[in-house]
Amino acid sequence: MNPRPPVAVITTISSDAHTWNLVYLQLVLEERGWQVINLGSCTPVALVADTLTAADVDLLVVSTVNGHGLLEVPSLLDAVSRVPVRARPPVVLGGKLNTRGEITGDEVRRLRDLGVDDVFVGERAVDAFSSYLSGFAAPLTATAA
Repeated sequence: MNPRPPVAVITTISSDAHTWNLVYLQLVLEERGWQVINLGSCTPVALVADTLTAADVDLLVVSTVNGHGLLEVPSLLDAVSRVPVRARPPVVLGGKLNTRGEITGDEVRRLRDLGVDDVFVGERAVDAFSSYLSGFAAPLTATAA
C-alpha cells in the first residue's frame, strides 16, 4: 500500500480577492504529486486554522498579490500558532507582500520570527518554491509487477 501524497493547504489573506495565483500554485503542487486544499480568495483566518486542525496537512502555502501581506500575515500566523502542534505544518509565503513590490531582509527576518519557514518573492520565486518542495519526500506511485 502506498502512503498518501503530501497535502498542502493554499490560501491568501482576508483582503486579497485574487485567485489566479492560487490556481497556479495548485497546479504547481499537483504536478509534483501533492494533494491540494485550495481555500480560495479572501480567506478568513479562522477558516485556515480550522482546516489545519481538521485535515492532515504537510504544508501551508500563503500567496498574496494585493500588496497587503506584510500587514495581514501576522494575524494569520498568530492563528496558526494556536493550532495544536500535531496539526501545525510548515508555512511558506510568497507573492507581492507590500505595495512597494520589494521586501527587505529585515522584513523577511520578521516574518521568519513570526513563524514563516520560507519567503518566495521576485522573479525567481517559483523556481525557489519548486526547490523548496523537493525537500519533501516524493510521493510513491504504484509500479507494475
